Amino acid sequence: MKKVLLLTTGGTIASINGDRGLQPEMDSAMLLDYASELRKYYDIDTKDLLNLDSSNIQAEEWQTIAQAVYKNLDKYDGIVITHGTDTMAYTASMLSYMLYNLNKPVVLTGSQLPIDHLLTDAKNNLYTAFSAVEANIMGVSVAFNHKIINGCRAVKVRTLGFEAFESVNAEYLGETTAMGLRVNHDNADRERSGKVELYDKVSTKVFLLKLVPGTDPQILEMLKGLGYRGVVVETFGLGGMHFIRRNLLEGIKELVSEGISVVACSQCLYETSDFSIYEVGKKLLDCGIITARDMTSEAAVTKLMWALGQTDDLLEIKNIFNTNFAGEVTILEV
Repeated sequence: MKKVLLLTTGGTIASINGDRGLQPEMDSAMLLDYASELRKYYDIDTKDLLNLDSSNIQAEEWQTIAQAVYKNLDKYDGIVITHGTDTMAYTASMLSYMLYNLNKPVVLTGSQLPIDHLLTDAKNNLYTAFSAVEANIMGVSVAFNHKIINGCRAVKVRTLGFEAFESVNAEYLGETTAMGLRVNHDNADRERSGKVELYDKVSTKVFLLKLVPGTDPQILEMLKGLGYRGVVVETFGLGGMHFIRRNLLEGIKELVSEGISVVACSQCLYETSDFSIYEVGKKLLDCGIITARDMTSEAAVTKLMWALGQTDDLLEIKNIFNTNFAGEVTILEV
């Protein structure tokens, strides 16, 4: 029987409908009472870590969660974390970087309806999360709607539907069907060497800028004035940015010259950015941008926050983005 720690942080799964709408109020013991059959198959301890709507989970809470996981890893076969869905992809990505060389399953899950609702998806999501521990799917993952997704490839794509999360640019790690859990061993069997280490320092001075046609270059100057140390730019298509009339390229070049890391990704959800194909992309490369390749915006933003927590050196940050830590990016061998 696997020994599992259930950490709760709030979210819809633990919410009760009150006068001000849904609010996370259930503790871990109450939550597990609704899925008490899990105790037949697992030796479970519970711990109330936070009790927040995930919109309020930020860098400080990521550190609290990572520290709790790190502290308890040796005592358990795996850890399940319940979390609100709205920022779950950010938390999962950040934990993937903070918990270096993670050699046990750490599975985030939640629900679109509270666990006490008649039509809730919470129980099945919990069962799927525990099955990921049973199957020893190492690293950080998200369990939702019978799917197990690499934590730094998960994106929330629906506000109401039970199929709330997709695995972007990567296959599922596993999927539950009437035949049980089917593990994708090509993706799930991630080798780990060395001991698990906690790197939980992060910078909150990172901004995500989604371009629209006609974005004013002055926004880049304002970001510098506000003390931002990193900017992730969601460019058009493969890597486009306008430079006629409103020249964003000069602003990007100025940021980089001032020691501010600029990471560029695509607004497109699927497939990769490639700045070597079009003229504007090559101009961006000349400005000194860091390419995010096929990373999700959530994974790119949290990686830059994490990288800036480790170093201020632009070359080191570029090296970090040229390294695949937890399956967050596809780096082709040349």
